[in-house]
Amino acid sequence: METTRQLKVARLVQKEIADIFLREGKNYFGLAFITVTGVRISPDLSFAKIYLSLFGTKDRDALLKLIKEHQAELRKYLGQRIKKQVRIIPELNFYLDDTMDYAQRINELLNK
Repeated sequence: METTRQLKVARLVQKEIADIFLREGKNYFGLAFITVTGVRISPDLSFAKIYLSLFGTKDRDALLKLIKEHQAELRKYLGQRIKKQVRIIPELNFYLDDTMDYAQRINELLNK
């Protein structure tokens, strides 16, 4: 069960990371459309699992790898934005959110 503080920090991180991808993403990731679908924060607020939906790219795994390569820079941008609100800037871990693929697969199975 997540605490209220974890939920608040998760919402803050989700909002700011999404804005970073919107503003800085073109420089690093081209025309790919990156959506932050969820953020889970550890109880000590030092680790963040960030779930992404990736559109506008043929190879999602390669784009995720590229995002992970720029993880330190993304954390730096995040730190500049939220340094007044949190004591520790969380380490960022990015994961693909496959709920849309799962829902589409279930829909296809139901239509058969």
